[in-house]
Amino acid sequence: MSFPARNLNINMPITSIVIFLPLVGALATLMLRSANAIRWAALMTTLLTFIASLALWAGFDPSVNTAQMVDQFGNWFPGRLDVKYYVGVDGLSLLLVLLTTLLGPIVVMSSWNYIKKYHKAYYTLLLILQMGVTGVFSAFDVLLFYIFFEITLIPMYFLIGIWGGENRIYAAVKFVLYTMVGSLLMLVAIIYLGYEAGNAINGGIFTTDWYKLLAFNVPLGMQTWLFFLFALSFAIKVPLFPLHTWLPDAHVQAPTGGSVILAGVLLKMGTYGLVRFCLPFFTNAVHEYAILFAVLAVIGIVYGALVSRAQPDAKKLVAYSSVSHLGFVVLGIFALTPEAMQGAMIQMINHGISTGALFLLVGMLYERRHTRLMADFGGIAKSVPVLSFFMIFTVLASAGLPGLNGFVGEFLILVGSFKSTVINNPLLIAIATSGVILAAVYLLWMVYRTFWGTIDDEANRTMADLNGRELALLAPLAVLMVVMGVAPAAFLEKSEATTKFLLEKIESKRVAAVEAAETETPPVAVFDGDTYTIRPARKNVSK
Repeated sequence: MSFPARNLNINMPITSIVIFLPLVGALATLMLRSANAIRWAALMTTLLTFIASLALWAGFDPSVNTAQMVDQFGNWFPGRLDVKYYVGVDGLSLLLVLLTTLLGPIVVMSSWNYIKKYHKAYYTLLLILQMGVTGVFSAFDVLLFYIFFEITLIPMYFLIGIWGGENRIYAAVKFVLYTMVGSLLMLVAIIYLGYEAGNAINGGIFTTDWYKLLAFNVPLGMQTWLFFLFALSFAIKVPLFPLHTWLPDAHVQAPTGGSVILAGVLLKMGTYGLVRFCLPFFTNAVHEYAILFAVLAVIGIVYGALVSRAQPDAKKLVAYSSVSHLGFVVLGIFALTPEAMQGAMIQMINHGISTGALFLLVGMLYERRHTRLMADFGGIAKSVPVLSFFMIFTVLASAGLPGLNGFVGEFLILVGSFKSTVINNPLLIAIATSGVILAAVYLLWMVYRTFWGTIDDEANRTMADLNGRELALLAPLAVLMVVMGVAPAAFLEKSEATTKFLLEKIESKRVAAVEAAETETPPVAVFDGDTYTIRPARKNVSK
């Protein structure tokens, strides 16, 4: 099989600007003393970063299936290791980068009155976290991806551990231990894979270049264990059932801004990693174990929904809903059909928008009443009609109402999974479909208990409605819920070419690996200066 090499022409380092502008802002906040000045510096930094990221959208060519707006700076270890700074965007990463930069100013504004101490440290950590997440979605060198992946752990640990709830230390340590165990296993796999690929296709030089690793057919004998080392790390990050237990603690204890980032983009690092690395690198193992991941995804869909229904705490309900919603994404990834893959990619964005808005709304209720228990509310729709409108609107989007963003992704995932010859289990997909109904049950139940009924507490009667700052937080997310629901093609087209390219390469590599195993010879990868070509190296067999 052959595919075009990536374009390395650099006109402007826009991708690097989007990645590192938050770091510049973080350094600037360290020079300030006033809490108000620090807040404004963080807000301006994130706004400028979002504006800069719009250049990625404007300059992106959806017909190109390889990395665009690439920034690449030499080898870090010339002649010994093919490891380098190599970033860009393609159809898999563009929308995730834009989601990250969009949530940046929203998170800063949501923290305006919520954070009461250590303002300099808080906003500095927020900005470093945004840099790390953007780097994860932009890296085309696997070791660089790993570095950014690990960078995100540090600020998130402190955001939960310092500004979190009563059990914040327990939640922060649990989050780090789960994630670090998985990522260290991934590092082992990266090193092994880099040496094997280097010996096979890179003149014996260790390589972590994503495109070179894509050209390398991993021998069948080592695919399974390498696949699981990568997949375990990403499954923890998603989190996929039964590796999800760290998530409710982290969400509930995190400050509102931390919960928005965690749900909006950090969890997507797991699903993105599955698509970016597991599927194209270990194609045969993916085909063999796709049904296992599909079953775990469906269990997560149903389990997350049922446990959400049982929660008395609104924030914990939204936290468990992420286990259910991201189960749909994992199902779509392992269905290996264009519809399901497209649905999974767009559903990552939908979940970040809708669930991020839900955490913002729950945080606004908490700021007013200092409680998240639904039983402490009731009847507040009369007191806070604007807040009630945004909550109902967001709940309907999250539940998958046609015409809003949640419907598009789930519909494509279910249709594509039903067609999947890899999963090939209509009953399993039918069970997954029940998750849509269950989502409506627990989300509407939350709305009913919180906003309807009689007002039994005078504090609920005198609650303040949304102010201008809070409207500014929610309005862009609500607009996107509508736009992505009624005009999804504008977003789906960005990932269509890359998704098609990836699925074709997955199948070609799978066939090549099988043929190579049958002839007992490794596949050959050839780079002629313009294209990489992968083909099985056949040996003569006497008849």
